[in-house]
Amino acid sequence: MSDIFVTHVVLGMVSTNCWFAVNRPLKKAVIVDPADNFIKIKNQCELLEISPAAVLLTHGHFDHAMAAAELENFYKIPVYAAEAEKELLSDAGMNGSRMIGKKLCFSASVWLNDGDVIEEAQIKLKTIATAGHTAGSVCYFAENNGFVFTGDTLFYRGIGRTDLPTGNHAALIESIKNKLFTLPNNTAVYPGHGPETTISGEKNG
Repeated sequence: MSDIFVTHVVLGMVSTNCWFAVNRPLKKAVIVDPADNFIKIKNQCELLEISPAAVLLTHGHFDHAMAAAELENFYKIPVYAAEAEKELLSDAGMNGSRMIGKKLCFSASVWLNDGDVIEEAQIKLKTIATAGHTAGSVCYFAENNGFVFTGDTLFYRGIGRTDLPTGNHAALIESIKNKLFTLPNNTAVYPGHGPETTISGEKNG
């Protein structure tokens, strides 16, 4: 049984995957894309008997970020996001919250760039800049554990939409081919929506 395992809950109006990378012996976890429901995430932490060590945002859309500040404040933990996503996170029109009748502004306590390595809950995650879905979209690769969180960049048999602010289809295809498809074939892919997959499955699917 591995010391590190990954689980998730599906939250919000567009069924966003909120992922938990759990260090079993430490009883700590990294939460990726906390969506919109702090209470359900807190309940899941209690069910798993873990405490969050950090929140990681793959990009700045409201459906991935709404519970981040509550988690940060309640657990006194950092929120990580890409520096290139600052503008989108902070703008209600760009982050999509205006579409649901809200004007929300999001931020992070630690800003990341391509190649930065995070170590929280004794889990190492490399930041991979994957512009396309948004200009500041990133994926988080746990090389030692064989998985990557891809947000809305890469899905099971699909890719993220590029018709929203800062989206760019050509950039997305380039990010997938040159950044994600160069990862080991057996890497587990944990996306922002839908079922998990693998790098080889998406290369050959």
